[in-house]
Amino acid sequence: MDTARNDYFPHADRLHVCLITETYHPEVNGVAMTLQRLVNGLIEVGHHVSLVRPRQQHYDRPGCCFDPAVTLVPGLPVPGYPGLHLGLPAWRRLYKLWQSNRPDVLYVATEGPLGSSALKAAERLKIPVLSGFHTNFHNYTHYYRIGWLQKQVLSVLRRFHNRTAGTLVPNPVLQQKLIDEKFENVQILSRGVDCNLFTPQRRDPAIRSAWGVSDDDLVLLSVGRLASEKNIDLFLRSCRQMQKICPNIQAVIIGDGPLYKKLKKQNLDIIFCGMQRGRTLASYYASADIFLFPSETETFGNVLLEAMASELTVIAYDYAAASMHIRDNENGLSIPLGNEQAFIDAATAIISRPEKLHALRKKARTDILGHDWRSITDQFEIFLRNAIGQTVS
Repeated sequence: MDTARNDYFPHADRLHVCLITETYHPEVNGVAMTLQRLVNGLIEVGHHVSLVRPRQQHYDRPGCCFDPAVTLVPGLPVPGYPGLHLGLPAWRRLYKLWQSNRPDVLYVATEGPLGSSALKAAERLKIPVLSGFHTNFHNYTHYYRIGWLQKQVLSVLRRFHNRTAGTLVPNPVLQQKLIDEKFENVQILSRGVDCNLFTPQRRDPAIRSAWGVSDDDLVLLSVGRLASEKNIDLFLRSCRQMQKICPNIQAVIIGDGPLYKKLKKQNLDIIFCGMQRGRTLASYYASADIFLFPSETETFGNVLLEAMASELTVIAYDYAAASMHIRDNENGLSIPLGNEQAFIDAATAIISRPEKLHALRKKARTDILGHDWRSITDQFEIFLRNAIGQTVS
């Protein structure tokens, strides 16, 4: 550890942190990306991190890429989500593993059967556990026509999280909602963004040329999983209304998911780029102009920070990441949650104001600078140490 960190944690020893999750890099989603950042941040300052996760169908092959810090468990494919696996219960295996190589603290990032079995093993061994609330599973029931299960799902989540030393959520609105639902010790761990990766300097004329647009045209961008809960229909309706006013608009969608084939077949004028990563993804962001983010089910929304860092004008509902980082008409456009007509109206109005559009883009980049992952990881370490302290006391 460097001097600054030793001053902050004057008696800090190297921790062994074990992270349990259903999804992890190189899978592409907000949870996997966030967890990878947290793990890398802990390792960079000297901690040992082990990982328990389901075997990834497309990336884990027998006999290759073996990492002794990674424990792979059996999993079942998640319907409609190619590549994602739900970890099966493995409490006896984890109990034996942690008996011989005991972690100082666990972070259970997902609440499925794997997470529940990890919690059971930890309770037997008296290992402190911190949990994360990364996905609004109870809200997904509305989009999959099983809304009648919402209360039951929420009850299961509450029982799980209240068995841990605390639950980390990414925004204050979600924190208050969970507190109102009798979740205990709910604390905020926000998200960061890599402003060196996501930067307007990666704007690429070759990419825009491949999309068939000139410097004077506008590119509307959507980034995320193509699934019902992401409200992609509102992106499409906004796009059509905007094109009525300004024909020189090209919509680009980045991402994969259960609706990919259907949407691509039904919208031949829209460019579908599939799943992208790293510098290619960053170049696509920077080569666009307006980022439409109509999802209503995010716990945070990492893509919103990436769009702001890439100097795009962001239009989003006023909750989660947007409520924390967007100031309406200053560095983006913030719409009352669920007001679809207001979302469409804001999107169509802004394209008639090029000077305002430019000002919002510049301010977005300026305001997001400084929200780096290092500060988030430092806060995460504090929460982990507090969980250990609760158990010791």
